[in-house]
Amino acid sequence: MNLESITLVRHGMTEWASSGRHTSVTDVELTAEGRKDAQALRDPLMAMGPFDGVYSSPMLRALRTALLAGYAVPELSPGLREWGYGRYEGLTTAEIRGRIPTWNIFRCGAPGGESLDAVSARCDELLREWDEKGHRHVLCFAHGDILRALATRWLGLDLRFGEHLHLDPGSISRLG
Repeated sequence: MNLESITLVRHGMTEWASSGRHTSVTDVELTAEGRKDAQALRDPLMAMGPFDGVYSSPMLRALRTALLAGYAVPELSPGLREWGYGRYEGLTTAEIRGRIPTWNIFRCGAPGGESLDAVSARCDELLREWDEKGHRHVLCFAHGDILRALATRWLGLDLRFGEHLHLDPGSISRLG
């Protein structure tokens, strides 16, 4: 495998993330705090580079984070879209657990959304694609659960391990 490192950046804070609402297909903008946090990513990311592949989810919150962090032309990658929450879109974990007390996206998936198998396959395809392009150091801007899933698959683990990982809005994580 050519791929030596993947730097994961979760998009900056949004109103929905601030309130704990699960956001996949709803395209929400960064808050003022989220924009400030995205700008603060510039120097740490520049110090980690160079990257031979820079990718962003096509969702506004991820793309705006990439732009504010100084990456004017990230390649848009539909594979980096957030896990599809289906009927849980816009709900908080507490609201979902009011219906299913033991619910966790990494164990249960989301009705009307994406299954664990579908997300795992999507992450595996991203990793294969980056490796086939000969990338050694990839930077990607995306969303909390898909980045946790990607990290889990990079490690070669079952997707359920992702529930043990945590990524704050506007955070940088490096796999290598």
